Amino acid sequence: MRTPRWISQHLAAVRALLLFTVLLGLLYPLAITGVARIPGLRDHANGSLIEVNGQPVGSSLIGQSFTDADGNPVPRYFQSRPSASGYDPDATAASNLGPESIEDTLGDPALDPDSADGDGSKQALLTQVCARSKAVGELEGVDGSRPYCTADGVGAVLRVFRTDGLTGKVTRAVSVNQACPATPFIATYEGVTVECGRFGEDYRKGVLVPVRGSAPERSAVPADAVTASGSSLDPHISVDYANLQAKRVATIRGVPLDRVNALIDEHTDGRALGFMGEPAVNVLTLNLALDRMQ
Repeated sequence: MRTPRWISQHLAAVRALLLFTVLLGLLYPLAITGVARIPGLRDHANGSLIEVNGQPVGSSLIGQSFTDADGNPVPRYFQSRPSASGYDPDATAASNLGPESIEDTLGDPALDPDSADGDGSKQALLTQVCARSKAVGELEGVDGSRPYCTADGVGAVLRVFRTDGLTGKVTRAVSVNQACPATPFIATYEGVTVECGRFGEDYRKGVLVPVRGSAPERSAVPADAVTASGSSLDPHISVDYANLQAKRVATIRGVPLDRVNALIDEHTDGRALGFMGEPAVNVLTLNLALDRMQ
């Protein structure tokens, strides 16, 4: 008796299910697990964990912060680059802010910015960069000023109102990233007094005008000190940023600067495959080497 076609089709589907379950659900995972146990690959497969006195303190592949309970940098350690996720491996993400993110959202002065809900304020990428550069400059004792940043560490951006929309005489200018009662970073713009920004006012009819200011073209604070990586988990900083921090770390720890510089060289990874990217310093392994040295 001939088997009905629909039964044959179902039997074929069952056989395919069993075959691929064995191949992809059992044999393939076992093969990959076996490869991961090969000497030279085992450490990477286990997360490249770093241990101190038998206790894991981190991974050489994932960055971490070296700050106190209040989020302030611990001066005796090299600092990592910023992270949009706070170096949380379960929340890895970028800020998704681009070069056109230059206008802040001002907070409601009637609300507490330190409360759980906050005051509704939101910093643009430009202000984040400006604030970080100012903070790093103060920590390292260098000029942290950058183009298009105010002295108080926000984006130097105006909303400029003209008689004919985009053209004509300027009738009003507002420093939209400096909430009142702040003093605007410039007093006048094309003969009009610059106002501070006020919560609740609609400035969208004004033209956004970034103001470069007098900061040098190349800031003393490197770019990776003020911007997060795409994953927010980058364990490295640039050699320039490490060198900027070396004097502070050496002074606070009371060790010769040349010894700290030698440790930076020892913990600098070269370009990927010898030609991609730039040399970079692993912050965790460098800080652990400093602790071992003392």
